[in-house]
This record gives sequence, C-alpha cells and structure tokens, in this order.
Amino acid sequence: MLDLIFSAGPVVKLVLLILLYFSLVSWAIIFYKVAVIQRAIKESDRFLDFFWTKKRFDLIGQGIKEFSHSPIAILFREGYHEMLQLKKKSADPAESGDFSLKMETTEMVGRALRRATTQETQRLEKYLTFLATTGSTAPFIGLFGTVWGIMDAFHGIGTTGSASLAVVAPGISEALIATAIGLAAAIPAVMGYNHFLNKVNILIGEMDNFSQELLNIVGRMEQGN
Repeated sequence: MLDLIFSAGPVVKLVLLILLYFSLVSWAIIFYKVAVIQRAIKESDRFLDFFWTKKRFDLIGQGIKEFSHSPIAILFREGYHEMLQLKKKSADPAESGDFSLKMETTEMVGRALRRATTQETQRLEKYLTFLATTGSTAPFIGLFGTVWGIMDAFHGIGTTGSASLAVVAPGISEALIATAIGLAAAIPAVMGYNHFLNKVNILIGEMDNFSQELLNIVGRMEQGN
C-alpha cells in the first residue's frame, strides 16, 4: 500500500494529502464532539433532577456553577438573571418609566430563553458542518484522483505501446487508492455527523421543553404577585 502511494503521480499524491487532512480533522472533531455532547447530556440530566428537587430559584441559582456544561442549566441561568434584572429595575424609582418594565416579565424571560437557546444550539452544532462537508466531498475528491491516475496509466500505455497487464495494473491500482482513501475519510464523517445531529436535536427538544416549563412557572409567579 505504501509503495503504491509513494509511486503515485504528483496530482494523486496531492489528492491523498487533502484526503488525509480531511480524515484527521474529522476524527479530531468526532472525539471532541463525543466528549462535549456526552457531558452536556449527563449534566443536563443531573440539572433537571436538581431543579425539580430544589424548586426554589434562589437555591438553584446558587448551585448553577456545578452544571456549567449543561445547555439547560445555561437557559435557567439566563432566564433567572433576566428576572433579577427586571426585579431590580422595578424597585428603582429612577427606572420606573423604562419601556422594558411595561412588558410582561414572562415575555422578557421568554426572549432571554430564546437567545440562550440559539447560542447553545450554535455551540452544540459547532464543527458539524465540517463533518458534513467531508462526507459529501471526500468521495468526489478521491474519484478525481482515481480518474487522474487512470489517465496517467493510459498515457503510459500509449507511450510504451504495450497494453499488457503488467503495464496497466500498477497504474490502475495506484489510481484506485484515491477512491479508497476518499471513502475511508467520508464514511466516519457521515456516521459521526448523523449521530451528533441526532443527539443535538434531542438536546434542543429538551431545551424547548424546559423553556416552556420555566415560562409556565414564571407566569404563575407573576399572576401570584
């Protein structure tokens, strides 16, 4: 295999280097996303248990630092921070005419939760586009290397005037390596992309559900006041 790679033409070697880059970066992203998403899922589960056990926003806010990698905990932090800011402004006579205070607390907290959801979604989906790009382009890059290698092989046949298997086989085998490497780079990338996208969608659904639950609680608190 190494002999075929080193004996390949310069264009095929360039294609193989590009595919090697795509493959190494894809594997690095896969290992990174495994750690990030698994940690986000575990800490989110722990935070939900903590949230429904404590039930008081002040106690939950005090322990929020233990769940810094949970997107759901970050949603609560942003929503609770918005509530504290509104409460502080309402208690300040100098800011009693502020337009934001004329809006419902639920609406303001909802906006903060939507902003946080967008930011966390972008964080969780970070680098997934590279996996998608690798999965869609690597086979074609490898195919380009194969076509170019076959063209070189036929050019060699025309130059030597011999079409024997001994002359054709080395050139064809060198060319096919590019397709094989392209598939080797694309398959893990596609599998990783689909797996992580599914996990991210699950987390997004959990964030949406938590946001609705939190807004319902805030709405009941507002009505109680």
